[in-house]
Amino acid sequence: MNLTPTDDAKRLQTPPLQGRGKGWGLSANRLAELNERARHMRNNPTEPEKRLWRNLSNRQLGGWKFRRQQVIGWFIADFVCPSAKLIVEVDGDTHDAEADAVRDAELGHLGFRVLRVTNDDVMRNVEGVKVTILHALGRAESPHPNPSPEGEGLKEVEVEKILGISRERSME
Repeated sequence: MNLTPTDDAKRLQTPPLQGRGKGWGLSANRLAELNERARHMRNNPTEPEKRLWRNLSNRQLGGWKFRRQQVIGWFIADFVCPSAKLIVEVDGDTHDAEADAVRDAELGHLGFRVLRVTNDDVMRNVEGVKVTILHALGRAESPHPNPSPEGEGLKEVEVEKILGISRERSME
């Protein structure tokens, strides 16, 4: 019988040696369960997750690549920008702040920063959420490639450029 390395790892209850992802020290079965749950969550997103994904997918936010419902360690992160090591979590009213703090610390040990936004923020102010994410990505703090000779704020100019906001409209 020819088993794939992943099937063999599941049979032996050991971490996978190959394949996508690090394995995070989890057994192949546990990793498969997490991936299946993440797939289910991707196929059945909440309304705030759908709305935010429409703004993050296809590198729409400043050219940054995001993934949704990504397995990282023992956790499933709502949105991940791998190159910036940033996780964006969309939280409802039922989130346990204590458990979230423990989770954030664990993800921090893996090298990720976690930004939490509420469902209400996404539903009522998605533009503000996008600006917050851009700032967290560090994009807004990088120098503008063509700074204004009038000395306009570089952070504002960069965020406005990425979001497609004109100076006139933003000053109203």
